[in-house]
Amino acid sequence: MKLYFECNSGISGDMAVAALLDAGADKCKLDETLNSLNLNNEFTYNIKKVSINAIEATDFDVILPEHKHEHHEHHNHDKHHHTHEHRNLDDVNKIIDRAKMSESARELAKKIFRIVAEAEAQVHGKDISQVHFHEVGAIDSIADIISFAVLFDDLKPEKVYFSTLTEGQGIIECQHGTLNIPVPAVCAITSKYFIPLRISDNIGEMVTPTGAAIAASLFTGEKLPEEFIIKKVGTGAGKRKYKNPVLRVLVIE
Repeated sequence: MKLYFECNSGISGDMAVAALLDAGADKCKLDETLNSLNLNNEFTYNIKKVSINAIEATDFDVILPEHKHEHHEHHNHDKHHHTHEHRNLDDVNKIIDRAKMSESARELAKKIFRIVAEAEAQVHGKDISQVHFHEVGAIDSIADIISFAVLFDDLKPEKVYFSTLTEGQGIIECQHGTLNIPVPAVCAITSKYFIPLRISDNIGEMVTPTGAAIAASLFTGEKLPEEFIIKKVGTGAGKRKYKNPVLRVLVIE
Protein backbone atom coordinates (compact mmCIF):
# COMPACT_ATOMS: atom_id res chain seq x y z
CA MET A 1 0.00 0.00 0.00
CA LYS A 2 1.12 3.53 -0.83
CA LEU A 3 -0.50 6.78 0.28
CA TYR A 4 -0.68 10.08 -1.57
CA PHE A 5 -1.62 13.13 0.50
CA GLU A 6 -3.26 15.56 -1.90
CA CYS A 7 -2.91 18.86 -0.05
CA ASN A 8 -4.41 21.18 -2.68
CA SER A 9 -6.77 22.47 0.01
CA GLY A 10 -4.23 22.56 2.81
CA ILE A 11 -3.66 20.16 5.68
CA SER A 12 -4.52 20.22 9.38
CA GLY A 13 -4.55 17.62 12.13
CA ASP A 14 -8.27 16.95 12.10
CA MET A 15 -8.36 16.77 8.29
CA ALA A 16 -5.53 14.22 8.29
CA VAL A 17 -7.18 12.04 10.94
CA ALA A 18 -10.51 12.15 9.12
CA ALA A 19 -8.94 11.32 5.76
CA LEU A 20 -7.20 8.22 7.15
CA LEU A 21 -10.45 7.05 8.75
CA ASP A 22 -12.21 7.58 5.44
CA ALA A 23 -9.45 5.62 3.68
CA GLY A 24 -10.17 2.60 5.85
CA ALA A 25 -8.01 2.92 8.97
CA ASP A 26 -9.39 1.09 12.00
CA LYS A 27 -11.70 3.27 14.11
CA CYS A 28 -11.72 0.66 16.89
CA LYS A 29 -7.96 1.06 17.35
CA LEU A 30 -8.46 4.81 17.51
CA ASP A 31 -11.19 4.48 20.15
CA GLU A 32 -9.03 2.14 22.22
CA THR A 33 -6.06 4.51 22.14
CA LEU A 34 -7.96 7.70 22.92
CA ASN A 35 -9.79 6.00 25.79
CA SER A 36 -6.46 4.87 27.22
CA LEU A 37 -5.23 8.46 27.58
CA ASN A 38 -7.35 8.98 30.71
CA LEU A 39 -8.12 12.55 29.62
CA ASN A 40 -11.87 12.10 29.41
CA ASN A 41 -12.53 15.18 31.54
CA GLU A 42 -10.62 17.32 29.03
CA PHE A 43 -12.17 16.28 25.73
CA THR A 44 -14.58 14.08 23.87
CA TYR A 45 -14.66 13.46 20.15
CA ASN A 46 -17.12 12.82 17.38
CA ILE A 47 -16.72 11.16 13.98
CA LYS A 48 -19.40 11.70 11.37
CA LYS A 49 -20.06 11.99 7.65
CA VAL A 50 -20.57 15.45 6.17
CA SER A 51 -21.15 16.80 2.68
CA ILE A 52 -18.71 19.33 1.19
CA ASN A 53 -19.55 20.58 -2.29
CA ALA A 54 -21.95 17.63 -2.55
CA ILE A 55 -19.11 15.14 -1.88
CA GLU A 56 -19.26 12.93 1.20
CA ALA A 57 -16.35 13.35 3.58
CA THR A 58 -15.45 12.21 7.09
CA ASP A 59 -15.31 14.80 9.86
CA PHE A 60 -13.27 14.35 13.06
CA ASP A 61 -14.23 16.72 15.89
CA VAL A 62 -12.51 17.07 19.23
CA ILE A 63 -14.92 18.71 21.66
CA LEU A 64 -13.67 20.75 24.60
CA PRO A 65 -16.41 20.50 27.26
CA GLU A 66 -15.70 23.63 29.30
CA HIS A 67 -16.12 25.81 26.23
CA LYS A 68 -18.81 23.73 24.53
CA HIS A 69 -16.44 24.35 21.65
CA GLU A 70 -16.04 21.85 18.87
CA HIS A 71 -12.76 21.16 17.20
CA HIS A 72 -11.92 24.23 15.15
CA GLU A 73 -9.54 24.27 12.20
CA HIS A 74 -6.88 22.85 14.52
CA HIS A 75 -4.26 25.43 13.99
CA ASN A 76 -2.14 25.67 17.12
CA HIS A 77 -2.80 29.33 17.82
CA ASP A 78 -6.52 29.39 18.60
CA LYS A 79 -7.30 32.07 21.18
CA HIS A 80 -9.50 29.66 23.20
CA HIS A 81 -6.56 27.43 23.99
CA HIS A 82 -4.84 29.45 26.70
CA THR A 83 -7.41 28.47 29.33
CA HIS A 84 -6.31 24.83 29.25
CA GLU A 85 -3.67 23.28 31.47
CA HIS A 86 -0.23 24.21 30.19
CA ARG A 87 1.98 21.26 29.30
CA ASN A 88 5.52 21.12 27.98
CA LEU A 89 6.92 18.52 25.61
CA ASP A 90 7.92 16.18 28.43
CA ASP A 91 4.35 16.28 29.76
CA VAL A 92 2.99 15.44 26.33
CA ASN A 93 5.46 12.58 25.92
CA LYS A 94 4.29 11.12 29.24
CA ILE A 95 0.72 11.11 27.91
CA ILE A 96 1.91 9.36 24.74
CA ASP A 97 3.90 6.84 26.81
CA ARG A 98 0.83 5.74 28.75
CA ALA A 99 -1.37 5.44 25.65
CA LYS A 100 -2.29 2.00 24.36
CA MET A 101 -0.61 2.02 20.95
CA SER A 102 2.16 0.27 19.03
CA GLU A 103 5.74 1.39 19.52
CA SER A 104 5.94 2.58 15.92
CA ALA A 105 2.83 4.72 16.39
CA ARG A 106 4.23 6.06 19.67
CA GLU A 107 7.48 7.00 17.93
CA LEU A 108 5.61 8.80 15.15
CA ALA A 109 3.43 10.75 17.61
CA LYS A 110 6.50 11.91 19.55
CA LYS A 111 8.26 12.87 16.32
CA ILE A 112 5.33 15.04 15.19
CA PHE A 113 5.09 16.77 18.57
CA ARG A 114 8.82 17.44 18.64
CA ILE A 115 8.65 19.02 15.17
CA VAL A 116 5.93 21.40 16.36
CA ALA A 117 7.73 22.15 19.64
CA GLU A 118 11.02 22.89 17.89
CA ALA A 119 9.25 25.27 15.52
CA GLU A 120 7.50 27.07 18.38
CA ALA A 121 10.78 27.31 20.29
CA GLN A 122 12.44 28.85 17.24
CA VAL A 123 9.76 31.46 16.55
CA HIS A 124 9.40 32.44 20.23
CA GLY A 125 13.14 32.50 20.88
CA LYS A 126 12.93 29.91 23.66
CA ASP A 127 14.59 26.64 24.56
CA ILE A 128 12.38 23.69 23.64
CA SER A 129 12.01 22.83 27.35
CA GLN A 130 10.43 26.26 27.90
CA VAL A 131 7.76 25.84 25.24
CA HIS A 132 4.51 25.09 27.01
CA PHE A 133 1.59 23.25 25.53
CA HIS A 134 -0.55 26.38 25.11
CA GLU A 135 2.08 27.37 22.54
CA VAL A 136 2.53 23.91 21.04
CA GLY A 137 -1.26 23.57 20.84
CA ALA A 138 -4.08 22.44 23.09
CA ILE A 139 -5.70 19.20 24.12
CA ASP A 140 -7.19 18.84 20.64
CA SER A 141 -3.66 18.73 19.21
CA ILE A 142 -2.85 15.82 21.55
CA ALA A 143 -5.92 14.01 20.22
CA ASP A 144 -5.12 14.90 16.60
CA ILE A 145 -1.49 13.83 16.63
CA ILE A 146 -1.96 10.63 18.61
CA SER A 147 -4.97 9.72 16.46
CA PHE A 148 -3.05 10.33 13.25
CA ALA A 149 -0.11 8.23 14.42
CA VAL A 150 -2.34 5.30 15.39
CA LEU A 151 -4.32 5.36 12.14
CA PHE A 152 -1.25 5.78 9.95
CA ASP A 153 0.41 2.87 11.73
CA ASP A 154 -2.72 0.79 11.21
CA LEU A 155 -2.55 1.31 7.44
CA LYS A 156 1.22 0.62 7.36
CA PRO A 157 1.95 2.16 3.96
CA GLU A 158 5.23 1.21 2.34
CA LYS A 159 5.60 4.64 0.76
CA VAL A 160 4.08 8.09 1.27
CA TYR A 161 3.88 10.97 -1.20
CA PHE A 162 2.81 14.57 -0.66
CA SER A 163 1.63 17.20 -3.08
CA THR A 164 2.78 20.78 -2.62
CA LEU A 165 1.13 22.18 0.51
CA THR A 166 -1.38 24.86 -0.48
CA GLU A 167 -1.74 27.74 1.97
CA GLY A 168 -4.11 30.69 2.18
CA GLN A 169 -3.22 34.30 2.78
CA GLY A 170 -4.07 37.22 5.04
CA ILE A 171 -3.85 37.40 8.82
CA ILE A 172 -5.12 35.41 11.77
CA GLU A 173 -5.88 36.46 15.33
CA CYS A 174 -4.44 34.30 18.11
CA GLN A 175 -3.30 34.49 21.71
CA HIS A 176 -0.02 36.04 20.57
CA GLY A 177 -1.81 38.79 18.64
CA THR A 178 -2.14 39.15 14.90
CA LEU A 179 -0.07 36.82 12.74
CA ASN A 180 0.53 36.74 9.03
CA ILE A 181 -0.40 33.59 7.09
CA PRO A 182 1.51 31.29 6.78
CA VAL A 183 1.93 31.56 10.54
CA PRO A 184 5.52 31.59 11.86
CA ALA A 185 5.49 27.95 13.01
CA VAL A 186 4.38 26.76 9.57
CA CYS A 187 7.13 28.85 7.97
CA ALA A 188 9.69 27.34 10.35
CA ILE A 189 8.59 23.75 9.72
CA THR A 190 8.35 23.97 5.94
CA SER A 191 11.70 25.79 5.79
CA LYS A 192 13.56 23.28 7.97
CA TYR A 193 12.20 20.22 6.18
CA PHE A 194 12.30 21.65 2.64
CA ILE A 195 8.57 21.15 2.10
CA PRO A 196 7.20 22.89 -1.02
CA LEU A 197 4.53 25.49 -0.28
CA ARG A 198 2.33 27.59 -2.55
CA ILE A 199 -0.02 30.46 -1.73
CA SER A 200 -3.58 30.34 -3.06
CA ASP A 201 -6.22 33.04 -3.41
CA ASN A 202 -8.10 31.74 -0.35
CA ILE A 203 -8.24 34.12 2.59
CA GLY A 204 -7.39 32.36 5.84
CA GLU A 205 -5.16 29.64 7.23
CA MET A 206 -5.16 26.36 5.28
CA VAL A 207 -1.92 24.77 6.56
CA THR A 208 -1.74 24.52 10.33
CA PRO A 209 1.39 23.85 12.38
CA THR A 210 0.05 20.38 13.22
CA GLY A 211 -0.66 19.71 9.55
CA ALA A 212 2.78 20.94 8.53
CA ALA A 213 4.39 18.78 11.24
CA ILE A 214 2.52 15.70 10.02
CA ALA A 215 3.83 16.35 6.52
CA ALA A 216 7.36 16.97 7.83
CA SER A 217 7.36 13.73 9.82
CA LEU A 218 6.69 11.69 6.68
CA PHE A 219 8.01 13.83 3.83
CA THR A 220 10.75 12.26 1.71
CA GLY A 221 10.64 14.51 -1.35
CA GLU A 222 9.95 11.50 -3.51
CA LYS A 223 7.79 12.32 -6.53
CA LEU A 224 4.44 10.69 -7.17
CA PRO A 225 4.73 8.04 -9.92
CA GLU A 226 3.52 9.19 -13.33
CA GLU A 227 1.03 6.32 -13.42
CA PHE A 228 -0.77 4.52 -10.62
CA ILE A 229 -4.04 2.79 -9.80
CA ILE A 230 -6.30 4.34 -7.17
CA LYS A 231 -7.54 1.65 -4.79
CA LYS A 232 -9.42 3.96 -2.43
CA VAL A 233 -9.89 7.65 -1.66
CA GLY A 234 -10.12 9.00 1.87
CA THR A 235 -11.64 12.47 2.18
CA GLY A 236 -11.18 14.44 5.40
CA ALA A 237 -13.31 17.49 6.09
CA GLY A 238 -11.86 20.79 7.26
CA LYS A 239 -13.66 23.41 9.33
CA ARG A 240 -12.71 26.60 7.50
CA LYS A 241 -15.14 28.28 5.10
CA TYR A 242 -12.98 28.49 2.02
CA LYS A 243 -13.70 27.02 -1.41
CA ASN A 244 -13.02 23.34 -0.85
CA PRO A 245 -11.87 22.53 2.70
CA VAL A 246 -10.93 18.86 2.26
CA LEU A 247 -7.79 16.77 2.45
CA ARG A 248 -7.73 13.72 0.21
CA VAL A 249 -5.57 10.69 0.89
CA LEU A 250 -5.36 8.35 -2.07
CA VAL A 251 -4.53 4.70 -1.52
CA ILE A 252 -2.58 3.76 -4.64
CA GLU A 253 -0.70 0.93 -6.29
